[in-house]
Amino acid sequence: MKPEIAVIGGGYAGLACAVALARSERVRATVFESGRVLGGRARVVTRQEPPVDNGQHILIGAYTQLLQTMRQVGVSPKVLESLPLTIAYADGFALRAARLPSPLHLAVGLARARGIDWADRFAAARLIRHLRHHDWQIAPDRSVTNLLIDTAQTATLRARLWEPLCVAALNTPAAEASAQVFANVLRDSLAAGSAASELLIPRVDLSELFPVPATRWLGRRGHSVRTSDPIRAIRIEDGAFWLDGGPSWAGYNQVVVATAPHHAGALLAPLPGLSSLCGTISAFDYQPITTVYLQFDRPPDIGPPMLGLSDGPAQWLFDRGCLGGPDGLLAAVVSARSGFDELPHRELELAVQRQLEQAFGRLPSPIWVRTIAEKRATFSCRPGLDRPDNLTPVPGLWLAGDYTRGPYPATLEGAVRSGLAAARGILASL
Repeated sequence: MKPEIAVIGGGYAGLACAVALARSERVRATVFESGRVLGGRARVVTRQEPPVDNGQHILIGAYTQLLQTMRQVGVSPKVLESLPLTIAYADGFALRAARLPSPLHLAVGLARARGIDWADRFAAARLIRHLRHHDWQIAPDRSVTNLLIDTAQTATLRARLWEPLCVAALNTPAAEASAQVFANVLRDSLAAGSAASELLIPRVDLSELFPVPATRWLGRRGHSVRTSDPIRAIRIEDGAFWLDGGPSWAGYNQVVVATAPHHAGALLAPLPGLSSLCGTISAFDYQPITTVYLQFDRPPDIGPPMLGLSDGPAQWLFDRGCLGGPDGLLAAVVSARSGFDELPHRELELAVQRQLEQAFGRLPSPIWVRTIAEKRATFSCRPGLDRPDNLTPVPGLWLAGDYTRGPYPATLEGAVRSGLAAARGILASL
């Protein structure tokens, strides 16, 4: 009989782990998801019509493990809108990478960029040269702001390129964000070539992007994904893991805890020998992401599907009508902690509408406005952050999630890589 593996959490990490286990044909995997909707912190919200995502996620060409795992479960590349790396603002600032080999793609993009001068261009090249010279390694205590100061970045580049990229990638303000993790992202995207730096924007909701196809794929191969089935406790007895979920306890040979870190800590705390691990997890700080959706009858022409915003709460604006969503639907994203976090939703929505009118002129009243706030959307990706390994001190008990030890911040790629690493560890232990 094949070993039974339980995966607690039906997000990207848990499902990637289950897919990798299923592909081995050596074990049987069962995924437990407490909610009705799969995807974890990257999912569709269906409680109102029309359904919308709980946040806007951007993929890049460098997300090789996520893209490969999506292909393995039959996801078509057509569900992603592929765009050259483009950072554009309503006032005319625009930097668009060329479809050329590295480093020409960035050099040509900088030469053609609008809204910057030659001092800005030289400064951008100086930062990349600095990172290459140091083999992309930075002292662990350095923040992104320290890196920008060390490489004499101009005010324009800081405000329009590096700091927005930092918030988009790490969901942490530049003054608090790890320069090493930011360098990892730049190394594998902006400095790696045009294909790696391409923006891949989902044209379907985040649950349909991978979790739902993965569930169908697993089901066809005899594995289970159980939604609305929260696991309340884990007990170890007679060499097996017993899960308190559903109608009764059930036993498994190994267990992967693939929940958000604050939920993982609650499951792990009662188990012996895990106090240090639980202390590491409890020390995490979190950053919010708030998305304001505005449905217009006739929306403004924002140009590219993704546009930078300034002088207001939102940093990015997405035209969902150009990305497979309803015509006229815009999504304004407020990333990371800011002075707008405590505003009531109605006040935040009005502030975003004022911000859009500053950028595009007077607008018609939206048909409807909806705000979705994830208070603990990601961990704060700070310098020197201690992140746990996949294997816990309890043999057979594993962690998977974007917060585990790895080169990337809290991204879908980081989640998938962690899930795959946990699966490899399980298979190697059999």
